[in-house]
Amino acid sequence: MVEKARLKNQTTKALFEAILSLENMEECDTFFEDLCTMKELADMAQRLEAAKMLLDGKTYEQIVREVEISTATISRINRCIQYGNGGYALIINRLKEKEKEQA
Repeated sequence: MVEKARLKNQTTKALFEAILSLENMEECDTFFEDLCTMKELADMAQRLEAAKMLLDGKTYEQIVREVEISTATISRINRCIQYGNGGYALIINRLKEKEKEQA
């Protein structure tokens, strides 16, 4: 497993800067299709969906059934939510606010 400190380097900073420079959904789609395999994209989308469900109080069993993700992965996501840096909650709350604004 890659150490957290090793993730904070010039290469990952350049990746994050590239992501932040994307201007719309089409650019995002194009970039991530080139950057990631379809499996990697699906895995990331599943993790985000599982995090949403955990934050909404869903059980592991409900998440496994709806998202088709392993309990080990759900457990890892839950640890990130409970003890991580707050990234999942930050993004999920922003997405919920954006949905409210568009409604």
